[in-house]
Amino acid sequence: MWAKTEEVSTVEHNMRYWEYYNMQETFDRLYEESQGNRSFHGLYELITSENNILLAYRTIKSNKGSKTAGTDLFTIDNYKPMYKKEFLSLVCKQLEIYKPKAVKRVFIPKSNGDKRPLGIPTMFDRLIQQMIRQILEPICEAKFYEHSYGFRPMRGTKTCHF
Repeated sequence: MWAKTEEVSTVEHNMRYWEYYNMQETFDRLYEESQGNRSFHGLYELITSENNILLAYRTIKSNKGSKTAGTDLFTIDNYKPMYKKEFLSLVCKQLEIYKPKAVKRVFIPKSNGDKRPLGIPTMFDRLIQQMIRQILEPICEAKFYEHSYGFRPMRGTKTCHF
């Protein structure tokens, strides 16, 4: 059983979103089919499905970085007043002509006095990235090495046992 860590709690929280937007079965099916070495077709339709778009929005909205604007100066607050249909219509129209925007570059101080670069994408680019991630992640997770812990859901330094 997984130890209760912040990472696991976050995943459990996200799983409730997956169920709310009826995406849990889709993610489970993609994972199982990937384990069976199936070739995938029609992923764009899954990526651009209403429920996947709404789940991506919800996931981004709950991220503390959603208040940080990219080069277009938009934050999540610019999308909050929209009705669901209006938001979905906007996303679908933008997808037809989509090209990623420039990334805002900021420098974050490190403990040793140096600075590390950080790229902040626009809110719409974050939405697109999240939509794609949600569909590709279960496919890729089924193929990853069982004992790999870096940058994976429900895995990290707190869940790695030597």
